[in-house]
Amino acid sequence: MADKCFVIGALLYPDYDLLDFNGTIRFLGSLESEQNLNVKIITISETGKKCNSASQCSNWADYSFDDCPEFDVLLIPGGKSYRKEIENSALIKFIDKWIPKVKYVLMVCSASAFVAKTGHLDCKKATSNKSEFDRIVEYGLVLTILSIQVIINVMLIFKLAKLLGPNVNWIKHGRWIVDGKFYSSGGVSAGMDMALAWISDVFGEKTAFKAAHRAEYVWNNNPALDPFSGMNFKENVGVLDFHSSK
Repeated sequence: MADKCFVIGALLYPDYDLLDFNGTIRFLGSLESEQNLNVKIITISETGKKCNSASQCSNWADYSFDDCPEFDVLLIPGGKSYRKEIENSALIKFIDKWIPKVKYVLMVCSASAFVAKTGHLDCKKATSNKSEFDRIVEYGLVLTILSIQVIINVMLIFKLAKLLGPNVNWIKHGRWIVDGKFYSSGGVSAGMDMALAWISDVFGEKTAFKAAHRAEYVWNNNPALDPFSGMNFKENVGVLDFHSSK
């Protein structure tokens, strides 16, 4: 494990989801204390200044988009502000610039919409926040016809999918999805399960369970166990069955 050296670049933007970021960072940041592991986290925002989350708390950025050093893993949190930030050209350009350079891309919740917009998720599997799923898949279903990108109503594209093929293979049922270097999770808390899955894949399952146990966290290490994928978020409030994968 001594050769597993990573710098994780954690992205911040206004009104990101606090648990998307801090919950995931809790596990990734704990790797530094492991013997023979060399893992460092840097935080990055557009201006290099602190960013307020949607939960009234802030995180400070170490670097701006212009002065951040090289890093190996890009971590992107989600948040309801993705609807606004998806139009932030500086944010999308930064993500687009770094994806080819990094070894892994970790997308929590609605962050997969940002990556889908860059085109780097084309022909790859991904998931996202289940309550925002139908809205988010629109960003990954862009067809190029005679070199002109046309965003078509999502229902129409699904009808055309067999002939033309969607750009992103969106998987609605999945706590997290892995396709090559791309890791995408469902909503909010699913990011912590995804982070532990990445730790398991890179550093071994024992290291992942150790990180979870130290946090007194029960890791759902089965990506097929996703009780939120079939939920009606407007009507379904109550006890969930976490023992069923359907």
